[in-house]
Amino acid sequence: MGETFAGSVVLVTGAASGMGAACAREFASRAATVCLLDLDEPRLRTVANELGTNSIFGGDVSDSAFCASTIDAIIDRFGKIDILVNAAGTIHRADALGTSNDDWRRVMGTNIDGMFYLCRAALGHMVDAGGGVIINFGSIWGGVASAGSTAYCVSKGAVHQLTKALALDHAEDNIRVNAVAPGEVRTPMLLAERETAPTEYELQALADATIPMKRLAEPEEIAKVVAFLASADASYMTGEIVHVDAGYTAR
Repeated sequence: MGETFAGSVVLVTGAASGMGAACAREFASRAATVCLLDLDEPRLRTVANELGTNSIFGGDVSDSAFCASTIDAIIDRFGKIDILVNAAGTIHRADALGTSNDDWRRVMGTNIDGMFYLCRAALGHMVDAGGGVIINFGSIWGGVASAGSTAYCVSKGAVHQLTKALALDHAEDNIRVNAVAPGEVRTPMLLAERETAPTEYELQALADATIPMKRLAEPEEIAKVVAFLASADASYMTGEIVHVDAGYTAR
C-alpha cells in the first residue's frame, strides 16, 4: 500500500469527483486525516460519507476569501496542514475566438487563481510549522499544448511555473512543491463541454491514435503518484513536473 500518512492533515480540492476524489480516497486509505473541498457540495458530501469525514468545504476556489477561510478553519480544528493537493480544475473547449471574457476568467479563476490563493494561505502555516508538501495538478497540455483549448492550456502552463517558483521560494523552509501532469484520464472532465459524450469505442480510438500505451489512465493511477510525491520517498524532489501520461510527451 505504500507509506501511511497517519497523523497528517491533508486538504484535497476538486474532491467531489475524478482525480480529486481518487486522491482523497488514496490518502484516507493510508490513514491521513482528509479534508475535502469542491464547488459541487452534493457530490462532495457523497465522497465525504464514503470516507467517513465531516471535514468538507463547499465553495469556489476562485474566491480568495473562501480559500483563506478554508485554510484557517483547518488550522483552527486540527492545528496544522501538512499536505495540500490542488486538484480542482475546469476546461473550456474552444480556441481564442471562441473564448469569451467570462470563459477565460472561469478557467483561470479555477485552475490557477484558486491554486495560488490556497498555496499562499497554506504556505504561511507550513513555514511556521517547519515544513509541508504541496502537489499541484498541471497537465500534459501545460507543456505541449493542444488545439481547441486555449484557456485550459495557458492555465496549466501557469500551474507549472507557479509550482517551480514556489518550490524555489520555499526550498529552505522544508516545504516541497511539485506538480503532477496527467495525460488522458477517465474522468468527468474528459467528457465536459462536448456536444455528445464519446462512446467507449471512440475513447479507445482516441487512445489508439494518441497514447503510446493505447489506453486511458484511471484516476486511481494518478492518485498513487500524488501520494508518492507527498511521501518521504520523494524527499529530494521539489519543483518537479511529473508527467503521468503513458509516454505521450516522450515523443
